[in-house]
Amino acid sequence: MVAIPDAGLMSAALGAMLGGSLPAAFHFRVVFSATQGATDTSFQEVSGIGSEMELEEVVEGGENRYVHRLPKGVRHPRLVLKRGVADASSPLVIWCKSVFESGCHVALVPMPILVFLLDENRLPSRGWFFANAYPVNWKMDPFNATGNEVAIEEIELSYNHMFRIV
Repeated sequence: MVAIPDAGLMSAALGAMLGGSLPAAFHFRVVFSATQGATDTSFQEVSGIGSEMELEEVVEGGENRYVHRLPKGVRHPRLVLKRGVADASSPLVIWCKSVFESGCHVALVPMPILVFLLDENRLPSRGWFFANAYPVNWKMDPFNATGNEVAIEEIELSYNHMFRIV
């Protein structure tokens, strides 16, 4: 019989090898910098943190064994925030309303956003900065009369670039 190692021990050992503890993905904070550092409610989920190099394929005349893949630029997915429906006084709701309800008659005001993974003392252990973010999609999960789930809103943000800060 093969012994299955304890996941907690494996995580601790891997963390020690990497020079520190591995952060939990369920303990995080989102900060909207233009709202005087306000942490706008708790989010259920944050996704879309990443980068991908765009490639241009170039075929070399007379060479049929491979294609050259040359870097073109970096693309980022949209940052997606999910949470229970917030109160109308939420700074994020006010910002989204100004973007979506203005009919493009008001200048779009992008905002820097910070996402932090927190340690057991609620201090940032990892973090990402998103420059010039603005909402591009704001929607509600379906309502279901036979369920008992909390109403969830999803906000998708586009941004110019991101980088790791911690």
